[in-house]
Amino acid sequence: MAIAGRPQPRRPHWLFSFFLIALLLFFAVLNITNPQREQEKQFSGAEEVPLSQITRGYHAEEYSRILVRDNKVYATLKSNSGSMVQSYKAGESISELGWNDPRNPTVVEIENRESTRLFYAILPDLLFFLLIIAGVVWLFRGIARSQSTALSFGKSRARVADAKQVKTRFQDVAGMDEAKEDLVEVVDFLKNPKKYTNIGAKIPKGVLLVGAPGTGKTLLARAVAGEAGVPFFSIAGSEFVEMFVGVGASRVRDLFTKAKRNAPCIIFIDEIDAVGRQRGGAGFGGGHDEREQTLNQILTEMDGFEQGTNVIVVAATNRPDVLDRALLRPGRFDRRIFIDRPDLEARTKILEVHARNKKVAKDVKFHEIAKQTVGLAGADLENIMNEAAIIAAKRKAKTVAHADIVEAVEKVTIGAAKRSRKLTQKEKEITAYHELGHAIVGHLCPESDPLHKISVVSRGATLGVTWFLPQEDTFTTSRGKFLDEICGLLGGRAAEELVFGEMTTGASNDLEKASQIARDMAMRYGMGGNDLGPVTYGEKQGTIFLGVDPSLGRNYSEEKAQQIDAFVKETIEKQYDRALGMLKQHRARLNDLAKILLKQETMSIGEFEEIFSGRKSRGEKGKGKRETEKSA
Repeated sequence: MAIAGRPQPRRPHWLFSFFLIALLLFFAVLNITNPQREQEKQFSGAEEVPLSQITRGYHAEEYSRILVRDNKVYATLKSNSGSMVQSYKAGESISELGWNDPRNPTVVEIENRESTRLFYAILPDLLFFLLIIAGVVWLFRGIARSQSTALSFGKSRARVADAKQVKTRFQDVAGMDEAKEDLVEVVDFLKNPKKYTNIGAKIPKGVLLVGAPGTGKTLLARAVAGEAGVPFFSIAGSEFVEMFVGVGASRVRDLFTKAKRNAPCIIFIDEIDAVGRQRGGAGFGGGHDEREQTLNQILTEMDGFEQGTNVIVVAATNRPDVLDRALLRPGRFDRRIFIDRPDLEARTKILEVHARNKKVAKDVKFHEIAKQTVGLAGADLENIMNEAAIIAAKRKAKTVAHADIVEAVEKVTIGAAKRSRKLTQKEKEITAYHELGHAIVGHLCPESDPLHKISVVSRGATLGVTWFLPQEDTFTTSRGKFLDEICGLLGGRAAEELVFGEMTTGASNDLEKASQIARDMAMRYGMGGNDLGPVTYGEKQGTIFLGVDPSLGRNYSEEKAQQIDAFVKETIEKQYDRALGMLKQHRARLNDLAKILLKQETMSIGEFEEIFSGRKSRGEKGKGKRETEKSA
């Protein structure tokens, strides 16, 4: 099926220049390798004598060969082989000189080089003429290109892929079952439109995919096109708008014209927030802003007078809050599909999909890997599998092992191990006790996530790290869990004070996180106690970016601000004392664990529990935690 607007293959503009250069090289080589040059070298040592002497020598048969070239005569002597003489002749012919005696054995040769001399004489002029022609042709072609560019400036720059080119299918998209179910109707309509039109149903004209970066919005759109088997027009929102007025609207018209010509088809606009922001307001240029004109044209094309075009617009954005209301109303983007970050089961499926084109060992447990990737998007998981393959290739392995994927998870989430970073012995000890302080306190807190691994190997900006991995995905958090998280974060600083009697800058990030949790409890979640009550404080200023909170404006009194600060300070101090008490109670275990961690640098949960609690089960450990909580 021919696709309207598909760019035609351009003839290489360097072909003519290449031909011209090849021609020049050919003439240069021809001139250098000319056989007449070799003959001139042979005659360069000949002695010059009168023409009468050569005539006498001819009759006396002193020469073996006489060569007449233009107005010069070269004679080769018999007596001295290779020795030659030369002379000039005016205009006499061979018969006039008497060199045509048939009984004379001397070979007389005549060579006429006038045509060759003429060719080499006009060669520079010919080459100069060809260069002039090439320059004129290049100039006119440049003018033609600039004119065609000016005329096509308002044409759509959408990339077009027909049904055979789009290979992505729904089976290649894992972890988005609900989103795929919503899009099955779109695919079915494109395949069987009469099934819906006969009953009077209308398919949504626009589908808006909303999700955080890396969650697979573009991949899902390609899967829709691949399943439907229709042409797929792909363009970014930023490609509509240029510095020239009217170009964006012109490109929108051209895009929808091409799409209608190839209907049924799909138009995919990635990052539509670049052109679909709210109209009007300060900083947007008023009603004459180029972006607004482009948006107006999109609105008209999506819900104008023309009906039943069978063109479905699929758009993707991670900024749904900034889109114009007219763009989101029914009749334009009728359906919004929210794509969340994948849960545990979805992450397992995504890892399996990205492992299809890699040689993965049979003992790899993707479910266990997925537990270590809480909060990561599909793009992050793809990057992890790629890093794992690179790690396996570096160690010259034939397959990607489970340990390679675990190493890739740590590299992507925290950073690559920095073995070259040299710490002093005291810094190593402080780091080991700091990380074990996190581990012991977190292990004893009843609502803390289970401990996974402890390491004092430098990664990224950290000198050490302690992993706490949740057993399952959770979507709500209790007040007790917040307090346990703060207590675990303060465990590192408490261990430093307990063992060394001083505090270092290593706990700066822990204090920042703990303070932010306590402040959110007071201001956002209504967990600030009776003084603050179940009230949120601070109003959001600016637009919300998925995964990033906007700044908060102050909408509360100075008295409430003092109460919030007092709650944060009191919560931090109370949890710090709690963590310090736990470490004092298990000081001997802390020292034993530190000796082993300093020796082997990494400690698993099995090794930790073996030393700390003799491999207690999770239920037994919970009982011990609750007994510890009574004293706290």
